Formats: sequence, structure tokens, C-alpha cells
Amino acid sequence: MVETISRRSISMVLVFALLLTTLFIPTSTVQAATVYVTDTGSTIVVNTGTGLEYTINKSNGDMISCKLNGIELNGQSKPSHIGSGLGSATVSWSKSPSGSTVLITVATPTLTHYYSSRGGENIIYMATYITAQPAVGELRYIFRGNGSVLTNVPANSNIRNNSGAVESSDVFRLANGQTVSKYYGNDQAKDLTIRGVTGSGVGVFMAYGNREKSSGGPFFRDIQFQSGSDTEVYNYMNSGHAQTEGWRMGLHGPYALVFTTGSTPAVPDFSWMSGLGLTGWVSSRGNVVLNGLFGMDSGYTYTVGFANSNAQYWTAASSSGSAVKQGMIPGNYTMTVYKGELAVYTESVTVQAGSTTTLNSRSINNDPSTAPAIWRIGNWDGTPRELLNGQTIPIRHPSDSRNPSWGPVNYAVGSATNKFPAIQFRGQNSPTTITFNLSASQASTSHVLRIGITTAYNNGRPSVTVNGNSLSNPSASSQPNSRSFTIGTYRGNNHTFTWTIPAAYFNNGANTITITPISGSSDLGPWLSAGWVYDSVDLL
Repeated sequence: MVETISRRSISMVLVFALLLTTLFIPTSTVQAATVYVTDTGSTIVVNTGTGLEYTINKSNGDMISCKLNGIELNGQSKPSHIGSGLGSATVSWSKSPSGSTVLITVATPTLTHYYSSRGGENIIYMATYITAQPAVGELRYIFRGNGSVLTNVPANSNIRNNSGAVESSDVFRLANGQTVSKYYGNDQAKDLTIRGVTGSGVGVFMAYGNREKSSGGPFFRDIQFQSGSDTEVYNYMNSGHAQTEGWRMGLHGPYALVFTTGSTPAVPDFSWMSGLGLTGWVSSRGNVVLNGLFGMDSGYTYTVGFANSNAQYWTAASSSGSAVKQGMIPGNYTMTVYKGELAVYTESVTVQAGSTTTLNSRSINNDPSTAPAIWRIGNWDGTPRELLNGQTIPIRHPSDSRNPSWGPVNYAVGSATNKFPAIQFRGQNSPTTITFNLSASQASTSHVLRIGITTAYNNGRPSVTVNGNSLSNPSASSQPNSRSFTIGTYRGNNHTFTWTIPAAYFNNGANTITITPISGSSDLGPWLSAGWVYDSVDLL
């Protein structure tokens, strides 16, 4: 009996001792793993203790090596870097008092790039602060991966074994006539979460993070991958690729490179980075609540966007039009409601730090679809997706062998919408001819013709004839000074050309409209010729 009591007593003492030991060990020591840093004088080598080791060049901030479990993931021909490489920079580093976090600062007069890691995580956290756009006009981080290791890559941007360039030096054709480019297969900004490339037992993923300082809005696309001798993984923040608004300065990010043994990871938590003291970090923020929208079309999704010269945000609206956007930098914003990708309502909204701006339900007041039409081709939604080859613009060059012929098209009103061309090229498929019938009463009055476009190239705009009668030629719309629909995007500035057609131009019965691009600028070829992407065409 005494022996039993003694054993129980000893057991209780051991449990109590373990409890005391746990209580008196500092929390940071229990939870935080150590990150190991070696400064060689010319390089900074970071080891997170769980397989990730990377090396930063102290003269310019380039990442010259990146290994996971001993496998070199960085390409050997070029380093990984911000922009096109900084050339030279002041590089410094520090660790947290606990030893669990390292922050590497790469500074120039107009750009500061940050690398940070925590012990026990195979992640390189990053952020980039700018006061001026890089000289090359490209604010991006490029991870130049080892192409012989990272072999599982997105097909649309895999330029290996190509047969030569189709356009410039960045769009290529394969032997089977299919086209590939770093411009193809990219996500819209609103869908950027985490994507990557893999190999045998390895994966490199870009977590794109906060897009508030990027430019272009929720539907903008930019380069994410290119696979040649290197396997490149990009985070584009500011570029001149079909850009519709000015570049934003300040702190871009945070964003991250996440390394795995091949599986797709979750988006990491960036909130802990608020304690790093990054230049441009804004902690005090506000929110907007929209209670609802009247006049929605149930066939479409709606996005609510906010933008000013300092920041941009967006969020999906519910089926009733309600929307909540949290964590916005204080300021005055233009709130835009998009039906699909077409702006149908705008107003000014003020966001204040530490508070929520609540808006009562608003009525959509600028949807072209609400106007009764004699006929309509396509949907007023800011996209050409329902038109001929409209869904392929983001994933391949228009000349791709998989695309049906672009025409010229003779389109009879009432035919399948996907028979009408998504793009009008002056050098390739012009003119487009529309045939339709009018009753005697319809032909006896004037009508309004509308041609809606999502972008244009080379100042292309429509020259229109109705039964051989020429309408006045419009001025060019305001569009980005860039290739667009040959580099994977139909997004520019939505614009509507409008004509009032006199009754004398119409026939009782059969009628014909022809549409041909005009421009004061010379074309570079059949595909790089004056033209536009259609949204919708209708006769009111």
C-alpha cells in the first residue's frame, strides 16, 4: 500500500514539474524556430532550418542560389531579382531578438526591396517600395528557376522546342502551328492567389499577395510564367503591357515565394510582417460596406472596385449586390460597379481610418443592355467571350492553328453569336458584313447604331456603311499604347461608338451594314493591324 502511494506521489511530482517547466519557458522559445544566417562579406546565406537555403548577393540584392533539401532551384544562367536587376544596391540584414526572423533590405535611391524568412518555414516573404518606376518600366520580381529541375510548367507559356517567333521576340509557334508565350494563360488580377511550377519532389509557388499598389484594375492580366532554358516565375506589379492607368508608387506587396515538395500550398499569412518596420507599410485602415444593388441582371457576376492614384481594391458582389471591402488605405476613391467587366455604375466614396463607410443600396444606371433593341449581337458585359474566338484571346495568338478562321465574316442577325468575330483586324478579316430585315414601320424611322469595344490597336475605329451609305467616321478611342489582343488580353478602355442613322438609309426588308477599320497609322502586319475587340453591336 505504501509502495503504491509513493509511486503515485512521484508521478504527480513529475507531472507538476513538467507543467512548471512549460509555464516558465518563454512563449517565443517554444513557438519560434531559429533562422540561420551566414554573412560571408559578399553574400548573405539564409537557412530556415526546414530545407530551404537561399543566397543573396550583397553587391546588388540578386538571389544567386536557392536550394530546397539540397536541390538547386535557381537557374544558373541568370540570378533571380527585382526588376531587371538593380546593378548595385546597399544590402543589409538583421535578425529579430528571438532569432526566429531575418530581414534583408536591398536599397537604392528610388527602390527598396525586402526579403524576409522565418525559421521553420520554406517561404521567402517579399515587398518592394518605390518612389519612381524602374527605368525599364517593369516592376516585377522574377524567380529564374532551374529549367532542368522545374519541368512541370504551364503549357501556354512553355516556349521550349518552338519553331521560331511569330511576333516580336516573345510570341512563338510550335511545329504543329500552336502558339505559346509568356503572355498566355495568365490570371486576371482579381484571381491572383498562388500559382507555381514543379519538378520531381520540388515546387516553387508565387503568392501574389496584396495588389493594392499595382495598376490596371480587377481584370488586368500580366506575365506569370515563361519556360525556356530557365523556368521563370513572375510577380508583375507595374508594367506597360496594355496598361489603362498610371503606375502607383509606395509599398508593393507583401508577396512571397513558397517552396514545397510539389503540392500546392495555401496562401501564407502576411499579417506578421506589420512588425518588420517596412517603409510604406500602412496599418491604420478603413472599410466599405455596400448594402445592395438594384437593377442587376441575374445572368452576370458583379464586381465592386475602388481606385484612386494611391491604391486599388475590388470585391465580388453577392446576388443581391451587397459587398464588403476591408483593409483599405484611407482616402477618396471612385467606386465602380462592373457587370461582367463593363462599368455600369460609379460614385465617389471616402474611406476613413478605423471606421466603416456604409452605403445604402444603389441603383445601376449605366447598363447599355436596358435599351430596347431591334437586334443585338453579343452581350454588353465588357468582354468578347461569346463571340468567334473570343475565349481564346487570353491563351493563344490569333493566328494559332486551333482557331477557326476569323473571316471576313458575313453575319446574318439571328445566327449563332459565336459566328461573329471577337476581333476586327484591318489586315486580316475586314470587312465584317451584317445583314438584317426591317419591317416597313421600322424602315420608316431613324435608328441608333452602337458598336461597343473593349480595346483597340493602332487607333483603329469603325468606318460604317448602311446599304451603301457612309456614316461619319468617328475619332479614335483612348486606349493603351501597347499590343493587346495579340499578347493575351482583350482589356483596354471600354468605349461605345454611336451613330444616328436617318430613315432614308434603310430598306423595307433586307438591309446590309459593313464595318471596316480605319486609322491614320500604318500597320505592322495582318495581325498587328488597326482594329479592335468587340463587346456588342446593336441597332436601337
